[in-house]
Amino acid sequence: MALPKRPLRSILKRRGSISTAVQALLDLVAVMGLAFLLIRQQIGGLTAEYSVLLLLLGIGMVFAYDQFGVYRSNSSMARKALTLFKAWSLAYGLLLVVGFVTKQTEAYSRLLLGQLYVSGYVLQLALQFISRAVQTRIMQHAVPAENVLIVGTGKLAKYLQHKVSGNPWLNQKVVGCLELSPNDQGRSRETGAHLYEASDFAMLQEPNIIGPLDEMLAVIDRHDVRTVYFAIPLGESYLIEDMYFVLLDRHVAVHWVPDIFSVLLVNHSVREIAGLPVITLSETPLTGTRLLFKAVEDFVLASLILLMISPLLLIIAAAVKLDSPGPIFFRQARKGWSGKIFHIWKFRSMFVHQPEAGVVQQAKRNDPRVTRVGAFLRRTSLDELPQVFNVLKGEMSLVGPRPHAVQHDEEYSRRIDAYFARHNIKPGITGLAQVRGLRGETIEIERMQQRIEADIEYINNWSLWLDLTILVRTLGALVGKNAY
Repeated sequence: MALPKRPLRSILKRRGSISTAVQALLDLVAVMGLAFLLIRQQIGGLTAEYSVLLLLLGIGMVFAYDQFGVYRSNSSMARKALTLFKAWSLAYGLLLVVGFVTKQTEAYSRLLLGQLYVSGYVLQLALQFISRAVQTRIMQHAVPAENVLIVGTGKLAKYLQHKVSGNPWLNQKVVGCLELSPNDQGRSRETGAHLYEASDFAMLQEPNIIGPLDEMLAVIDRHDVRTVYFAIPLGESYLIEDMYFVLLDRHVAVHWVPDIFSVLLVNHSVREIAGLPVITLSETPLTGTRLLFKAVEDFVLASLILLMISPLLLIIAAAVKLDSPGPIFFRQARKGWSGKIFHIWKFRSMFVHQPEAGVVQQAKRNDPRVTRVGAFLRRTSLDELPQVFNVLKGEMSLVGPRPHAVQHDEEYSRRIDAYFARHNIKPGITGLAQVRGLRGETIEIERMQQRIEADIEYINNWSLWLDLTILVRTLGALVGKNAY
């Protein structure tokens, strides 16, 4: 049989594109209108400076809202409010950064900017609430709910049942789930583990099992099912081919939700290449403009930090030199982005000693190798400050997984699955694991496992907002109990 022709249109669909476009335009017009009213009330009229401000704010909103997917998700109102707050704050933050860099902040009223920030968010949140209420009411009264069936009973099916039932935009009702085989429930419940934590799954309703797969056609007739979701392990995907043409002849819509969640996913996504669907299981989040924004963030913030800490660097350098003989700085080979070797910079905190061949011993509490000044530097993490130069060279980032010694990488990679997945992004001076207290000596393998899980969580959720949040939290974690 000849292969079907490649589809002429894009194979990826975005549902509700008209409504989301209208909502985005409504939010933008509302913010611009509110800003114009505040400017007119407090300034007297729209000046050239404030025209530029409105233009930059609009551009910032387009970028930030796309980054956070404000109009791509149909989550709960509470989550939508949080997402909107993050995106709006990022757009506003970019505006302030531009004003600071160009030294134009004095040209604008701080009171007006504060009022616009608060009232602009409240106005957009109100519009989102009203829009959701109106569309939900229209969907409930205009079109009756469509009965759907889920094939599969594992965690993925449980998650899918929850999402379909709780999404008013789909307007679908799950009549139940079908088992692939008598032992399907026990086998496939282990899949989908990376969608939720175990505690989150406990809050979801168990799949409503209404029969085996053999009874699919009878269930479809009995419940007038118009859509079937296949949420099955990859090894059972042949079942879709067996059932597809039967369902096609019955005018039943067929959706396949491949169970890719049984493996550890790193920045996973769905896209297309030349009209073909591509499911990405792992890749770096730093691609395209995201790499540019990360680089700009690092360069700008690292430059500002270096200007502020230059006197401190000189004082520490003198203290290290006077405290014990030896060099001021300590350099060590580490693996960075994509496993490339670079040399990390630190203030020397130990007496000069000859390490054992091929062995890098972690610092521990009351380590006799640590100098008096070094103990203070390690306790306050001030020994890490020279890594600002690694950031400016592009070898590191301000935020990212902490780079380990090469020998430790080799050791832990043999004991922890997907250990090297943490190299899918630039290493950082601080990171999500560090602000959670997962720093210092790692005697137990479980503690290193937790650190790796936090690193991968950071990669999967990377954003400029997350970086800024971690930087702020780092200030409170500098003198943690695990720093020695």
